[in-house]
Amino acid sequence: MRGGGSEATDRGRLPAALLLAAAMAAAAAGCTGSDAEVADDSVRLEVAPAHDSDDLRPDSPVTVRAHNGTIENVTVTTKGDQVEGALNAARTEWRATWTLQPDTRYAVTATALGRDGRTRTATSEFRTAKADQVVATTIEAPYDKETVGVGIPIVLRFDREIADRAAVERALEVRSAKPVEGAWHWFGDQTVVFRTRKYWPRHTDASFTAHLAGVRTSKGTWGGRNQTVRFRIGDEHISRASENSHEMIVRKNGRVVRRMPISMGKGGRLKYVTTNGDHLTMDKANPVVMDSSTVGCPPGCPDYYRQVVYSAVRISNSGEYVHSAPWSVGSQGNSNVSHGCVNASPADARWFYDFSYRGDPFKVTGTVRELEPENGWGYWQLDWDDWAKGSALKRSLKIGPQGTTAVPLT
Repeated sequence: MRGGGSEATDRGRLPAALLLAAAMAAAAAGCTGSDAEVADDSVRLEVAPAHDSDDLRPDSPVTVRAHNGTIENVTVTTKGDQVEGALNAARTEWRATWTLQPDTRYAVTATALGRDGRTRTATSEFRTAKADQVVATTIEAPYDKETVGVGIPIVLRFDREIADRAAVERALEVRSAKPVEGAWHWFGDQTVVFRTRKYWPRHTDASFTAHLAGVRTSKGTWGGRNQTVRFRIGDEHISRASENSHEMIVRKNGRVVRRMPISMGKGGRLKYVTTNGDHLTMDKANPVVMDSSTVGCPPGCPDYYRQVVYSAVRISNSGEYVHSAPWSVGSQGNSNVSHGCVNASPADARWFYDFSYRGDPFKVTGTVRELEPENGWGYWQLDWDDWAKGSALKRSLKIGPQGTTAVPLT
């Protein structure tokens, strides 16, 4: 009892200045909240969409935020497939990179570490709404696992008009093992094409993913599925065909590997003039039926023809091929007698057929009919500035193995 009485007495003798300082400190502590709140360093997780949310728009953002701590791991899955996402620099927020599949249930599991050294895990489930209408897509080029030429475009076609072209373009991802610059270009509302600024580097692995599931393409219409193709750029094949010299020169990796005498379009009518400019080899078939009905000359037309040709490599959509033409061997190398195709001998045509990839540059010179950019894959007919202006987002893209960096147009 004596000690207690003494403690009370000592306390009563504290200098007034110390009592004032203690009171001020207590008042300052009171501004930060209760003692329990100050001491609470446990982490809190906030997941969106909320648990058991239903009929969500497929483009609803999926986020996980950590308060009083950092995020250690987030998985968002559906049927075993994992949704791609990324953390911010502070590791306090995770956000899904792409939109979600319509009419699909998702499960979220997130773990975070608090300032107190303890972890906390949160789970959530939600479901996206069924799409009223779904847009179908076709990747015309390249095919999955295809070896292609250095000029290959990525051609994506839609079965209906796209109103929000910017949203679609944001969902398109290109990766390349070697750095390239490229841009998307819209031809109308149903076709978008990626082209590099310069030719692809040879012997390069690349991929394209259309993350279109859940993208709102127009009112009431959504992308229905994602698609990925992986392809390889092969050797550099570049051919040059001259109407004036009646010769075609083929180079492989910069070295001339074949010179061919040829015959090109005879003229007389514009449709019988071989188109001039930067073509790409598009596909090949053996045989092909050449029918003038496809270029506006049906049976009964004075110039009507229907003929089977072999070793045919297509270079436009206006009926132009490099193909075997044994009937014109005498004219090859000295005169132009074809209906617009590049005629070659059976041996030369067969060699070129076996040699070609889809997407090899093929330049025609000396004619008076210019290839239109939308005639087949005439995309290299546009200079780079005009090409990049066709992007809905008005940007070019620096592409590498880790992804894409956008470069706004100046």
